[in-house]
Amino acid sequence: MIKIDEIKRAVLVSIWFMFLTFPIMVIRVNPVEHIVEWRWKNMVLVGIGSFLLSFVWNYLMKRKELGFKKVEAGEEENVVPLTRRILGEKRIYIPALVIFGIFTISFPFIFSMYQTTIMVTALIYVMLGLGLNIVVGLAGLLDLGYVAFYAVGAYAYALLNYHFGLSFWVALPIGGALGAIFGILLGFPVLRLRGDYLAIVTLGFGEIIRIILENWNEFSFGPSGIANIPRPPLFGIDLSVHGSTTYIYYIMIALCVFTIFVVNRLQDSRVGRAWIALREDEIACQAMGIDKARTKLTAFSLGATWAGMAGVVFAAKTTFVNPASFTIWESIIILCIVVLGGMGSIIGVIAGALVLILTPEYLRAFSEYRMLAFGTLLVVMMVFRPGGIIPNVRRTYKFKGVKNADKS
Repeated sequence: MIKIDEIKRAVLVSIWFMFLTFPIMVIRVNPVEHIVEWRWKNMVLVGIGSFLLSFVWNYLMKRKELGFKKVEAGEEENVVPLTRRILGEKRIYIPALVIFGIFTISFPFIFSMYQTTIMVTALIYVMLGLGLNIVVGLAGLLDLGYVAFYAVGAYAYALLNYHFGLSFWVALPIGGALGAIFGILLGFPVLRLRGDYLAIVTLGFGEIIRIILENWNEFSFGPSGIANIPRPPLFGIDLSVHGSTTYIYYIMIALCVFTIFVVNRLQDSRVGRAWIALREDEIACQAMGIDKARTKLTAFSLGATWAGMAGVVFAAKTTFVNPASFTIWESIIILCIVVLGGMGSIIGVIAGALVLILTPEYLRAFSEYRMLAFGTLLVVMMVFRPGGIIPNVRRTYKFKGVKNADKS
């Protein structure tokens, strides 16, 4: 039953939203005819939409509070992971994985080249998100300069090919190695920092790299960038633009599978457990005998390795790089992918990358309100699912007792 107080609250919310969105949704200046258009219909739609969404918001908040009360009362002891609820048991999981694999392999032959290009971009961000997930999700180190390693990989391929004629396959491991080296160089000055101070220093590091690339004309060709970067070769065959796009798509599929395998193995290894211990409590981690400095440097270097390789693929895909492609906004998007998908969750990061990269491309009709929808999505997720779309489930071990021996 809807109460009068809830109706009053919904009316106030709708009035407040109409007031906030009035300059954007109602007023539009036409510079050609020198007139101001008043779109009052949009204000009515905003008022009705916010009025209805207020009831949905209140309902979800009540569900959330009820869930907290059940947990406190001990009524929900076993938390089932979202992936298990969606896919079910193993007998359902394996066929679903096979179907997904067939769809992934046949994607370029089903959809157009434009759709394949968008998917390649999404896969690059999947790789970047999984790399940053090592630093932020597992080790708990807030890195706002992650795009610097991305730029290092892209410029490594561009410059090595321009000066020495190195191919994509030679530059790919070199880009990853250079990313790891720069990750260690960043890690040394911030070994004693954490929290907001660490975020500010890494942010400055990312801006330093971008400004150097933009102003050192003799080295990086400045704002003009580097053009005519060759795409990956296929046994010397001259591929068309469509063929090269399809080839890069399969390269990214292989790199993403390799990244998932390595990150999953790292997460379950001794190094991964050290990262998680460092994230949970740095002092307790050090007290348990874990080398804090080496653990942090390992996280920075391994996370930067994937960014370096993703940068090489980005340069090969676009055939052009310049400093404008590596702004702080890229770091924020990659961080949002990790937070929105679920910190520490591999499947969550993949889902977050696909949502944040593919959704704006398929909603270009609403490009004027893209950032508004993006901010709204983040607010809703942080309120109702602070752990992300698919949060990482902490492993728990229960002692069920020892079976009694045969009674004599």
